[in-house]
Amino acid sequence: MNFLAHLYLSQQNTNIIIGNFMADGIRANKFEHYAEEIKQGILLHREIDTFTDAHPIVRQSKRRLHPRYKHYKGVIIDIFYDHYLAKNWRDYSAIPLDIYVQSVYDLLQENRQVLPKKTQHMLPYMIEYNWLYNYQFIEGIQRVLNGMNNRTKQKSQMHLAVEDLQQFNLEFEQDFTTFFKDLQSFTHKKLLEFDNS
Repeated sequence: MNFLAHLYLSQQNTNIIIGNFMADGIRANKFEHYAEEIKQGILLHREIDTFTDAHPIVRQSKRRLHPRYKHYKGVIIDIFYDHYLAKNWRDYSAIPLDIYVQSVYDLLQENRQVLPKKTQHMLPYMIEYNWLYNYQFIEGIQRVLNGMNNRTKQKSQMHLAVEDLQQFNLEFEQDFTTFFKDLQSFTHKKLLEFDNS
């Protein structure tokens, strides 16, 4: 999953949100010095990624994509799924998306010094271009995919993936809706395990 889903699945736990957000910037087990709940957030992020990658519906979504994306298909589906979460946000939260997103930005800025350097560097761009809110729009997804394509020096061709999104929009949205129920149940159990450990 991409940023919005990871943040949402952390529920309202501040430190788990921080850990989940910064997890991609942490290598292997180099997070022992963090507070317990931040460590749990990092572990939750990894559990979500493992569950997502192995799920048959996610694999089905990847098969819908053009072969040109090769091993970048998983990244593209993560971004597509954030699009459907943002687009259908009212189905998942009573807090309006703009208010939720601003509260997350505020939280991350307040705790910026805890984040890995690479994540600290990225955060202002995320806020300036309002990535999380703009995932609901095709233009926002296109901007993210353009950025990802540039980061891979045009090898991924991810900037073309909006064509796939539009061609199989209903199918991708159905995939997301079904998969996300499973992911929510899985994440809820993991958070309970953390509470009881």
